[in-house]
Amino acid sequence: MAKLKIKNNEVAFYAMGGLGEIGKNMYCVQFQDEIIIIDCGVLFPEDELLGVDYVIQNYDYLIENKDKIKGIFITHGHEDHIGGLPFFLQKVNAPIYAGPFAMSLIKGKLEEKHLLRNAELHEINEFDEVHFKKLWVSFFRTTHSIPDTLGVAVHTPQGTIIQTGDFKFDLTPVGGLPGPNLQQMAKLGDEGVLLLTSDSTNAERPQFTKSERWVDIHIRRIFERIKGRIIFASFASNVYRLREASDAAIAQGRKIAVFGRSMENAIAAGQELGYLNIPEDALIDQNEINNYPPEKVLIMCTGSQGEPMAALSRIANGTHRQITIQPDDTVVFSSNPIPGNTTSVNALINKLEESSANVIHGYVNNIHTSGHGGQIDEEFMLRLMKPKFFAPVHGEYRMQKIHTKLAELTGVPRENSFILANGDVLALTKDSCRIADHIDSVSDVYIDGRDAGDTVGNPEIRERRLLSEEGVVTAIAVVDLKDYQIVAGPDIVSRGFVYMHESQELIKAANHEVFWAILNTFKNHKHVDQRALNRTIVSRLQKLLFERTGRRPVIIPMVTILNGNNRSENHHYRHPNHNRRGKENEKRPANHSKHEGKGNGQQRKEEAVKA
Repeated sequence: MAKLKIKNNEVAFYAMGGLGEIGKNMYCVQFQDEIIIIDCGVLFPEDELLGVDYVIQNYDYLIENKDKIKGIFITHGHEDHIGGLPFFLQKVNAPIYAGPFAMSLIKGKLEEKHLLRNAELHEINEFDEVHFKKLWVSFFRTTHSIPDTLGVAVHTPQGTIIQTGDFKFDLTPVGGLPGPNLQQMAKLGDEGVLLLTSDSTNAERPQFTKSERWVDIHIRRIFERIKGRIIFASFASNVYRLREASDAAIAQGRKIAVFGRSMENAIAAGQELGYLNIPEDALIDQNEINNYPPEKVLIMCTGSQGEPMAALSRIANGTHRQITIQPDDTVVFSSNPIPGNTTSVNALINKLEESSANVIHGYVNNIHTSGHGGQIDEEFMLRLMKPKFFAPVHGEYRMQKIHTKLAELTGVPRENSFILANGDVLALTKDSCRIADHIDSVSDVYIDGRDAGDTVGNPEIRERRLLSEEGVVTAIAVVDLKDYQIVAGPDIVSRGFVYMHESQELIKAANHEVFWAILNTFKNHKHVDQRALNRTIVSRLQKLLFERTGRRPVIIPMVTILNGNNRSENHHYRHPNHNRRGKENEKRPANHSKHEGKGNGQQRKEEAVKA
């Protein structure tokens, strides 16, 4: 079992993900034989991670210490905080503690992966306490772009460790929903906070993040001046934004149609928990849209980030079954592109504009505000908590660095702030804090599929990148190791490297090179096998193609061997000059029928081709 290099009286804080990055949040507090996990999220892949669906943490250390895990405590229901739960629970069946809205989303995820039946789920609220033998956990209400957001306080024998979760101080939330509980935060600060770990996402913005109420006012104003059909795109989990749009539409007498499975699930959960107030007669079936005049319809859909298979992208491309863009349609993007999605979002906006839709988007039109606090929010949290030690989390390095400077402005000594990387172990006592260890197994795991076992590694990613940049060349041949003859081929197939019909001279040269590569392998190897043939073909073909084109495509030799089990030492090899056609073989290697003699060789060739 892996052990941390800390003293028995020290409390450890470390992150499996969420440091030096925005996403993949997973933080741990460990004291002796008890581990508290806070969040278990995913990171959405950048474009260069070809074919990867999710990036998750390497759970090896936690799997080895699974008997110490007391629970997973969820701050809120965004994917970068709960998306990894189905993968982690396939390895470790730990209890989960979450607020009502996050729990509703988690149940849907686990049911989809057939994990719900065996899951141990506990719904919590801001006033609950969860006690274990040596550690206990309490909570405090924050505000974010999703309901039921909680900060987590882990009480240890050495002091209290706080993880804020994602937050901003929204003092005027929409719909009469509760604001942040400043009294709880101040009380924790007065009682003493040993370590504060706080959201750094907007540390570069010298501002107080605007309230959701501000967006609500502008959405109502925009809806009032739109005369045609409205297509409203937002994050499905941003229930506050869905409430603002639905309330504005109902006030105008519009009917609401919902598209996108995640949007449907979020609205169902919001209705059930009272965060949305959409009358039954205001919701219409997707197929009923054309039964109402355009000025009486609001379409709420997914796809605000340009996801190719989401509803909005299919509407823009004209491939949606129920909706096509009409001249007076207005598409409202009530979100900003997350890092890495700017290009796809801009392409989607252009496509919608080309289809004659009016598009309203971004901060320019006052229809979006961040769910993360700016510098003033972050300073306010630091002043409420008054921590002895500070570690910024959930942000890239530059954001973490700025956040430590903000901490210094609020009274945290510079030497008491720590910019950690994933896997770094912070060891704390009442009076001390040091980086004591590093968990080497912490790394990114790429999920290419639906389950934790559907992973790809860095070599596969490099190969995919090479394939996408350079293409692939396949060399195909059939050889007989009994007589050391080329029975069929060689043939060259190019995909993504060169267009074969316009590169006949290069293809012919490649055929010639493979032909002589095989013959030289026969001549120069005492024992000829698949590996020797493949190695020689790749080596010679790589050299030729780089000399001719300056590019290095992936080369895949596909050599079928006949009579491989009966081969003996290479004294049967016959130089091609020994064939009856003599030197003609040297001049015309591209046609495999010229490479062999008559009789049995021709019969073997025909059998191979039939096979």
